[in-house]
Amino acid sequence: MRLKYFIVVLSVACLVPISGWSQSANKLDELVIEDEGTEPGEATLETDTKKSGPVAELYGFVQTDAGYNAGRIHPDWFDTVRPSELPSYENEFGEDGDAYFSVRQTRFGIKSWLPTDKGDVKGIFEWELFGVGGDAGQTTIRLRHAYLQYGKFGAGQYWSPFMDINVFPNSLEYWGPSGMAFFRNVQIRYMPVMTETNHVTIALERPGASGDNGHYNDIIEERGLKGHFPLPDLSAEYRHSGDWGYVEAAGILRNIEWDDFVDDDVDLSGSATGWGINLSTNLVLGANGSTLRASVLYGEGIENYMNDSTADIAVVENPGNTLRPLTGELIPVWGLVAFYDINWNDQWTSSVGFSMISLDYDDTAALPDTFDEGRYALANVQYHPVDQVMFGAELQYGARDNFSDGWTYDAFRVQFSFRYKYSMMLGGNK
Repeated sequence: MRLKYFIVVLSVACLVPISGWSQSANKLDELVIEDEGTEPGEATLETDTKKSGPVAELYGFVQTDAGYNAGRIHPDWFDTVRPSELPSYENEFGEDGDAYFSVRQTRFGIKSWLPTDKGDVKGIFEWELFGVGGDAGQTTIRLRHAYLQYGKFGAGQYWSPFMDINVFPNSLEYWGPSGMAFFRNVQIRYMPVMTETNHVTIALERPGASGDNGHYNDIIEERGLKGHFPLPDLSAEYRHSGDWGYVEAAGILRNIEWDDFVDDDVDLSGSATGWGINLSTNLVLGANGSTLRASVLYGEGIENYMNDSTADIAVVENPGNTLRPLTGELIPVWGLVAFYDINWNDQWTSSVGFSMISLDYDDTAALPDTFDEGRYALANVQYHPVDQVMFGAELQYGARDNFSDGWTYDAFRVQFSFRYKYSMMLGGNK
């Protein structure tokens, strides 16, 4: 029998799922796929039919975070709580205990409206300072949104319909709940239903996936498999809203293929179809619009749409098959989010809640220290002396379990944040 060569080499089509920020519930904007809440500087496309001529809004905020991590995390993620980036073995990132300071949540954006006889053309161009990918750990300019919408059609980089941004809690921590779908992706979308109570979105999204090489990582280049994506990812969402809040159901389908170009008797080419279902809600419970935010998600091969996860496909041995001794298998994943945002009054708010993500690597060739489960929790209090200013303190918790070596690690952090937001309108009626 030949050497058991195999690896699923599927390049990540775009950046890992990126963080959320303080969000608060709001009704769905009838002209947008999702209303992203009242977070300062958040990207939201609204239309005022009273405006005449082109209108632009310059907006954003400056935020400073300072805190103390009683544990450790990968240095590139020093100012976040990402369970997948917590140590996978003793002292991987040094001794516990680390103070940190950051301005990486600082953001700047431009929203525009161009009135026409057949409706407004709307756009968002937005950046922040949080480096990821090759810039991970750096304070550097990074694109968040580049999106245009006209009528029922939209195109550009924007929230995937598979995710629900309104589930994100009113947190100070940047990265957000580990069990939440969170992905800004390049897409073309159609919104056939856009009313105050019902909203439907269908999108074709840029594809991409990643492989967990497991025990076969050392022979990636020797085998030379190549991943490709002949079809875009297909996503859709439906939301029903009322004065009580909303419920939403979303789904995704994606095709993943890999080719074996080595000229021998072993063919490790293959394909798989990833899928996922995401159910979410915001329920107005309590005084002053206090809101319960929750979601539950399950799927296979959709990890790159998750807020904190790893690979989409794992290596699986295929005994007795000399032509294909190894194959690829989609990794099942489920996620849970449950947070309660409390509005005590006009100046004081809080958020408390929990999230978790769990992966299923059973019967795969995953390494013993592979990230298998993550847990995330926080509780905070925020003070808003005026609309533009926020001071806050937050207790944060993150935990990680490895696949099969028995390793578990958890850590507490405390963070203090200061934010100043701004907005300026240009054009339109004066």
